Amino acid sequence: MYAIVKMKRAPGAEITSVETPHVGRTEVLVQVKTASICGTDIHIWDWNHWAQNRITKIPLIFGHELCGEVIKTGEDVTNINVGDFVSAETHLADGTCYQCQTDRMHVCQNSQILGLDKDGVFAEFTVLPERNVWKNNPNLDPAIASIQEPLGNAVQAALPRNSIEDIAGKNVAVLGCGPIGLMAIAVVKALGAAKVFATAGGLNRVRMELAGEMGADKVISAREEGVKIPKIIIEETDGNGADVVLEMSGSPTALKQAFEILTPGGRVSLLGLFDTSVTLDFNNALIFKAATVYGISGRLMFQTWHQVKGLLSHSTFRHKIASIVTHKLPMSEMKKGIDLIKTKKAAKIVLEPKW
Repeated sequence: MYAIVKMKRAPGAEITSVETPHVGRTEVLVQVKTASICGTDIHIWDWNHWAQNRITKIPLIFGHELCGEVIKTGEDVTNINVGDFVSAETHLADGTCYQCQTDRMHVCQNSQILGLDKDGVFAEFTVLPERNVWKNNPNLDPAIASIQEPLGNAVQAALPRNSIEDIAGKNVAVLGCGPIGLMAIAVVKALGAAKVFATAGGLNRVRMELAGEMGADKVISAREEGVKIPKIIIEETDGNGADVVLEMSGSPTALKQAFEILTPGGRVSLLGLFDTSVTLDFNNALIFKAATVYGISGRLMFQTWHQVKGLLSHSTFRHKIASIVTHKLPMSEMKKGIDLIKTKKAAKIVLEPKW
């Protein structure tokens, strides 16, 4: 089969022919219909500091966001059938550790990540454990089906403990308008947020416009407004600040501003990853504010997936999520897709298996 393979510990990747993966007793073989580019994939392509320290398996077929059709099942597979239209939960848990046994499988002690620790989905076919297969509605748009995994990140950031009561009728700030940040805006609006503020780094007009389309009541450029952002949001919430802040950017400045924006007793969800260690005034940012803080890693398995399914059952929400996909390209043009993202001309890019 054809696949995009990281052949060496250096920038770039190669399209090459590799053996179709073997299907184990509890696994299924999926023919990839669409796969989407994640920021992680760009890190691996660029071979930045994070990738150099994170990736140990070389050569590696990377990519982890997909949808496809099951074409073969292992002999012990019981709930997945040939012909099923599926997507994948990308945290491959062992099912036996303390976290897995206490309903925290998404942070399994021995978790492996599809496309990082195990060959991924930028290929004609991929193998998945039955436990990680999510059956889709056969009528779901493949472009949407392939981005349910990052959409799940957004849902988990908004609802880390099913806390819809701190969203509905409340003020929410989403810091960072990358694809997951954009999805988060749509999610909190669907959950009944009264007013949503969004901040976007740089001057990414594509993503700033999409933030408005997702439902943000005010979109603020971090480059143009910078240190004024907390003042703007506090003034527009009658001096109260945001009840909930979703930090989706991984910017040290945004992290500091998240707690400046937060109303006392409010909640912060942290999903953005930082390039290096960061500092924070814990006394004033967290302790004296009585802030509740959640670290967001993946999706609850599989509660978050059911929440995503419920949201996608509404046509208005589906339309918003579909609009985040700004480009569809063949797998053979992955470099073009990465360049479009880097030059701020795209939001989410979906790849089709055309070689």
